[in-house]
Amino acid sequence: MIRIVIAEDQQMLLGALGSLLNLEDDMEVVGKANNGEDAVSLVRKLKPDVCITDIEMPGMNGLEAAEALKEDACKVIILTTFSRTGYFQRAIKAGVSAYLLKDSPSEELANSIRSVMDGRRIYAPELMDDVYSEENPLTEREKEVLELVADGMNTKEIAEELSIKAGTVRNYISTIFEKLEVKNRIEAISQSKEKGWFK
Repeated sequence: MIRIVIAEDQQMLLGALGSLLNLEDDMEVVGKANNGEDAVSLVRKLKPDVCITDIEMPGMNGLEAAEALKEDACKVIILTTFSRTGYFQRAIKAGVSAYLLKDSPSEELANSIRSVMDGRRIYAPELMDDVYSEENPLTEREKEVLELVADGMNTKEIAEELSIKAGTVRNYISTIFEKLEVKNRIEAISQSKEKGWFK
């Protein structure tokens, strides 16, 4: 019997997924969580074979949960509406066994779970096409600056936070605009969010 924990913040979907999987002869849903934090504690408590998690949930999201469970024996399957390259890259780094989209047919989920249990990795084909063309072009420092911009900090505050000169921050910001081919901070932030590049 394949023992499963599901993490999904939409109650109706959580219930439906649980019922669907419980209909399979070789599967049993042993726990349900509404956020990443609860999912991680359920996995550690119940020791399931598989944890299926959404990405965007309150508190700890699904990617953070996958990162937290990287060393655990449980296999993680991301089930999401978001086919964002940045999310996918983070999921791969976290060692997830599968990344599936919610608009896939339901029998595909059960088959993917069995494949994952056989040691295979399953990734939604539409993600494979663009994953290599969509690397984040920013350096670690530039990512840091952009995240502080997204947090609402101005140039002076960023300079203080990173212990660098305001002029250096301005240089970083214009390099970021150039690399992302955007005109302003708002565009830079929304493009990075859209591609799932923010932590």
